[in-house]
Amino acid sequence: MTTTRQNAPAGDRRVRRTHAALQGALIKLVEEQDLGQISVADVAEQAGVNRTTFYDHYRDVHELAEAACTSTIDTLIESLPALDPAPADPDADPARSLVAFFENLAEHAGLYRSLLGPQGSARVIDHIRSRISASVHVAMRLNAGAPPESVTPTAIPHDVPAAFTAGALLGVATDWLQRDSPRTPTEMAELTWPLLVAHHTAAPDTKR
Repeated sequence: MTTTRQNAPAGDRRVRRTHAALQGALIKLVEEQDLGQISVADVAEQAGVNRTTFYDHYRDVHELAEAACTSTIDTLIESLPALDPAPADPDADPARSLVAFFENLAEHAGLYRSLLGPQGSARVIDHIRSRISASVHVAMRLNAGAPPESVTPTAIPHDVPAAFTAGALLGVATDWLQRDSPRTPTEMAELTWPLLVAHHTAAPDTKR
């Protein structure tokens, strides 16, 4: 099928409106039920469009879910701490950025609980894990003194510390969300930050 995603310019106002309507509809629906229970017909009805219009833009609900959470994922990644156990500014609070990470998760708890839970999307989980892993890899390389121009988030090598950190963060976040967030974002950051720093300090190949 030839899709609008392939044919329409990125700045097409109608496309942006349709994407926003579909993504907003999905976000609203996952506040009420698991992602696996939501059909294309459900999303189309909620968005006020027909199914043909849906398929003009997305292959299925999972692809829509990935698109709907992409900007939020970017915000989550941007809020991640630098994992530097000895920040240049002694008055800085590096864990504060981790608080922002959990605050953002809490703000979109319905979406992420559905996406990351047992009935969620393996595609979206892998997407989030890969993005976090790439971000951590870049941060670790920069902290290790690599020149910025040599560090890019694309095509990263097999980086065990970065993969471990991404998996740990994703695991902690998923467990927290599935338990209906029993601790506050600040408490989660205070518990998680020392673990991340300890791992970063002990990682043997962050300079590679």
